[in-house]
Amino acid sequence: MTLHLGDCLEVMRGMDDNSVDSIVTDPPYGLSFMGKKWDYDVPSAEIWRECLRVLKPGGHLLAFAGTRTQHRMAVNIEDAGFEIRDMIAWVYGSGFPKSLDVSKAIDKAAGAEREVVGERSTNLNRPITDKWDKSRDRLNGSPFEPSAGNVCPITAPATDAARQWQGWGTALKPAMEPVTVARKPLIGTVAENVLAHGTGAINVDGCRVGTDDDTGRKTGALFSGMDKPGGIIGGETVTHPSGRWPANLIHDGSDEVLALFPQTTSGSGNVCKGGDRVNPSGWVEKNRTPKTWQGDTGSAARFFYCAKASKADRDAGLEGLEAKSAADCVDRKAGTAGMNSPRAGAGRTSGNRNHHPTVKPTALMRYLCRLVTPPGGIILDPFMGSGSTGKAAMLEGFQFVGIERDAEYIEIARARINAVKQGSLL
Repeated sequence: MTLHLGDCLEVMRGMDDNSVDSIVTDPPYGLSFMGKKWDYDVPSAEIWRECLRVLKPGGHLLAFAGTRTQHRMAVNIEDAGFEIRDMIAWVYGSGFPKSLDVSKAIDKAAGAEREVVGERSTNLNRPITDKWDKSRDRLNGSPFEPSAGNVCPITAPATDAARQWQGWGTALKPAMEPVTVARKPLIGTVAENVLAHGTGAINVDGCRVGTDDDTGRKTGALFSGMDKPGGIIGGETVTHPSGRWPANLIHDGSDEVLALFPQTTSGSGNVCKGGDRVNPSGWVEKNRTPKTWQGDTGSAARFFYCAKASKADRDAGLEGLEAKSAADCVDRKAGTAGMNSPRAGAGRTSGNRNHHPTVKPTALMRYLCRLVTPPGGIILDPFMGSGSTGKAAMLEGFQFVGIERDAEYIEIARARINAVKQGSLL
């Protein structure tokens, strides 16, 4: 790995043309998230032009974005000279709606005092009288128990106007982040570009959903792969790869996300009856075994890659670093009312050694790195943050170049990646 502390535009200007195989990055979304200055805008077209220059012809760029600013991210990438190839939707269940309660706002503007009729947990935004699963609901790494500092009142509308607008807000629950899939223009055909530079294609078989590859990695946790009939090409017997074609949707396997998918039964496809035949795709199927390719039943989520996240993932390898308090993470005074609001973001970072607010799951980043990077290739992340892409790259056997301008974050990234290099996270 090679890690650079500094502005990515300046660092990339010192890199050679056509020197990296892929770029996998989680750049600023331009949302001023948690009041962080680095998130004031999406990266400029000038930055993406430097990315284009250092990327090999046909090399792919994967860049996360926010749903509100995805259009600005994609336009800047396209204006820099990239070809927009697709968009991957990463769907998750952990988002919190940052919505204004219209009824409360009306009463506040009228100077009316609302009657307190109950309490709710600030961790879950639901009444504390409800049941909850202590194994899932956690605060600062410990089972969550409501206390005076962790609850907020449930109030009833005080004015007729507030009653009319009870239950109205201003935002949806965030549950998806788009990933722009872009490619540097090819030189010649895809075949010519791949042979000349090793880039220009995506690793379909290495990212099929629902099967283990030869290193034992699970490419999909919700579906066991199926064996398809073999065939003959150019006189050689081949076996169709097992597992489903990688899709432009990835999910986290959470209960909230799985509930969105229906239960389905997939067809049995070409159930073989024995003997030889040429199938509609032109493959010669030799000595077909009866019922080789069978259908299956379950959640439709099994058709898509599942990248699960965990609290342990973000802090793994950082045992030597000091944990940050919630107040330190969000630049607020401890004990203030603002600290109790999930909108402050304290819950996502408090008590963690890795206090970066937007850490992506390692499983997700491994999959994305493997999708667009040739074996042994070099991955660049110009917005490295706490090093999730670098950690994933090391685990997948790639080389990595990371750039980060925050000295605290780069030390976190270095420790996480070094833990992989030293074998403690393999």
